[in-house]
Amino acid sequence: MLFSEVVGQQTAKNNLIKMWQQNHLPHALLICGQSGAGSLPVSLALAQYIFCEHRTPVDACGHCASCVKVAKMEHADLHFSFPSIAPKPGVKAMSKHFIKEFRDFILKKPYGSTFDWLQNINAENKQGNITAEESRAIIESLSLKAYEGGMKILIIWRPEYLGKEGNMLLKLIEEPPANTIIIFAAENIENIIPTILSRTQMVKLPPISIADITNKLLSSSAVDTRLAQQAARLSEGSYPEALRLLSDVANDLFPQTRNWFNMIFTNNGIGLSKFVEDFAKMGREQQKNMLQYVIHLLEATIHHRYTNTCNLIDDELSFVQKLAKTTISFESLETMIREIAATMYHIERNAHAKMQVHALSIKMVYAIQNKQVSSLIN
Repeated sequence: MLFSEVVGQQTAKNNLIKMWQQNHLPHALLICGQSGAGSLPVSLALAQYIFCEHRTPVDACGHCASCVKVAKMEHADLHFSFPSIAPKPGVKAMSKHFIKEFRDFILKKPYGSTFDWLQNINAENKQGNITAEESRAIIESLSLKAYEGGMKILIIWRPEYLGKEGNMLLKLIEEPPANTIIIFAAENIENIIPTILSRTQMVKLPPISIADITNKLLSSSAVDTRLAQQAARLSEGSYPEALRLLSDVANDLFPQTRNWFNMIFTNNGIGLSKFVEDFAKMGREQQKNMLQYVIHLLEATIHHRYTNTCNLIDDELSFVQKLAKTTISFESLETMIREIAATMYHIERNAHAKMQVHALSIKMVYAIQNKQVSSLIN
């Protein structure tokens, strides 16, 4: 994977390249970001950059023999360790039993979650693990000379699955063989044993920006700009979540949201009843997506009111600007957000959606009661 193929994370990419160019790249590196932020893609891009025979100041060339091998995850000196299960009774869980499946999975879903991976190998209810046997195999494989006479790189995906067995790797992490780099690609540092944390240099990946996710969605698929922006805002910095949202949100969320607000602001009981009926017919994920979308619009309204800036465009921007100019208080906007979040919580737990949104609509009317508001109809 090239750095240019990694979604966002430009600061981390620049810093990693700079460390390598200045010979300051540590031999034990922990790249950590929330699920969907890209810790594994960044690790793969760094590995390809290191192995590249004709690297540029900003990326691997993508064409040399080493780049081709890394892109296929088949370079002889690129090793992987990841959570696995016992393939059959009496056989210990080890990465080598699933390396082909892992390559295929990551090539198709480089931002895939551990849950996705374990389901891919039919783990069902089994707990994935990086075992003591796996740790011994890592030590043995890295003690061998590089097959191609250069660097050796080990990527341990999700070191959170290393329990106390990970202590077997401490000497290797502290004093690895020459020309060896160990990259830990993690999501939750709280679940990594402290002895490993203390022996690695950490690179933290922030949630991917809305702009970066939007641009990636627009460049990789034929999608409307506003739908891409909606998915990006709702994804909370996770690229795979944005992809999921984009597939779930078949229609633009804005027209229905604007209609709901018009009914609320004009206290149109008949209109609200129709909205509630339509909302109840949505799937649960679509219901949650819409409520989360409304929260983002309200948060954008608060931000615009106090900073006079907004990253929305077209109808969404006009809606937020009009809402920000009304006399609805900050406390009322905050109440709306809180009530919507509570409704999402109950819907996630199988509460009756129709009753929940009907009650929410009434609470929204009360939140703006006795306020001078303008119609938000275009």
